[in-house]
Amino acid sequence: MVLYIFNHSYTYTPYSLHWCWLKYEKKSLKFFPQIFLSLGVLFIASGLTGISLKWKQEWPTVPLSLQATGPFLQFGAVVALTLLSPLVFRCFLRSKNAGCKVLIALVFVVISAAIFLCPLLIHSPCLLSELPEKPKLIGHRGAPMKAPENTIMAFNRSVECGVTAFETDVQLSKDRIPFLMHDNGSDFLLRTTNVKQKFPDTHFSHSANLTWEELQSLNAGEWFVETDPFHTVRQLSEDEKKAAQNQSIPSLLQLLNLAKEHNISVIFDLYSPDQENDTNDTVRTILSSGIDPSLILWLPPDERDAVSLAAPGFIQVYNNLKEMLNKRGTHLNMKYSKLSTEEIRELRSHNKTVNLWVVNEPWLFSLLWCAGASSVTTNSCHLLRDMERPSWVMSPLQYRIAWTVVDAVAFLLMTALFIVQRKREERRQYFSLERIDALLTHRVDRD
Repeated sequence: MVLYIFNHSYTYTPYSLHWCWLKYEKKSLKFFPQIFLSLGVLFIASGLTGISLKWKQEWPTVPLSLQATGPFLQFGAVVALTLLSPLVFRCFLRSKNAGCKVLIALVFVVISAAIFLCPLLIHSPCLLSELPEKPKLIGHRGAPMKAPENTIMAFNRSVECGVTAFETDVQLSKDRIPFLMHDNGSDFLLRTTNVKQKFPDTHFSHSANLTWEELQSLNAGEWFVETDPFHTVRQLSEDEKKAAQNQSIPSLLQLLNLAKEHNISVIFDLYSPDQENDTNDTVRTILSSGIDPSLILWLPPDERDAVSLAAPGFIQVYNNLKEMLNKRGTHLNMKYSKLSTEEIRELRSHNKTVNLWVVNEPWLFSLLWCAGASSVTTNSCHLLRDMERPSWVMSPLQYRIAWTVVDAVAFLLMTALFIVQRKREERRQYFSLERIDALLTHRVDRD
């Protein structure tokens, strides 16, 4: 009796285990689409949440980055779909539930169609037949990756980059001398000078708190070497580091003389609590410098009409598209994310000059180059100077041929993979049934 029970259990066990495995596999396949979909949604939600919390200010860049990479993202998506298709086919073929099969097939077909046909909706400015002229470079506070911002050393470095304009920020001292400094208000002088060491018991909130002589006594370069804001200090020689550490705050007149020497334009923001008087003193400084008025790109919006009367030779530059159109202006200066590539092309087709700021990455510069931007304000003029062509350019016809071929090859590959997978599943089911039949036969013979 004991021997019978042992033999009966021994022969029945393989069948029992196989039956349990098939039951488990059936349940797993039933829930696979839901699990896969849930994980995908969780991954996307986590990514969007991370970007929103950590890089909220970078959201406007996302549409531009998709324009720059869209064609290649589609190629990558086709490859990924092809690599994942065997897993999907396996789930489809092994599923015993008709509803589950329909769901798997429907989701896969919809996703495949979206990936294969999305090039019809991809619009990138670099899909063009004729490349526009390379945008000119404007040095943002000079060349701040190579020297302390808004110092004569930084502007000299930008001259080496071949910039066509200096971009800077102007404020007026207590004794009415226009000088170069970006930070204003509560942060005035704190970031880029040694004001805390020089005047430890005094807090300065605006430019009129100090005379020009007091401003000249501050060091405007040591912070650059110590903090290394762009991680570029290691590229400087020891002599260059020493020169950077000895920089002082320059006056607007010093910059105008440098611009006059190299025939370079000057564009600036004017930070002032007294716009009328500060504008008048700034205009007087410019006119008395002897620089060609056409090299002055006047950006401050306040007192624009008065400036146009006092210095009609200045080129009026607007930071608002509507204002420029209303004033019948021809020069626009805006953040790169505030204009679409279509708007840039439209403005350029009407002979409007479009400058975009601040553009540092080659991929973004390439995109704006393809869109036809006139110029860009940049921190990295030394990198953009050496670019002879955008990162990529493709004619619309070339792209249509490329994505059609990629889609066709992927479709043929997936068809072949489905056929192979189906034959494997048929063979697996056949051998599984044959094995079960043999085990049952053996059991009956035993009994």
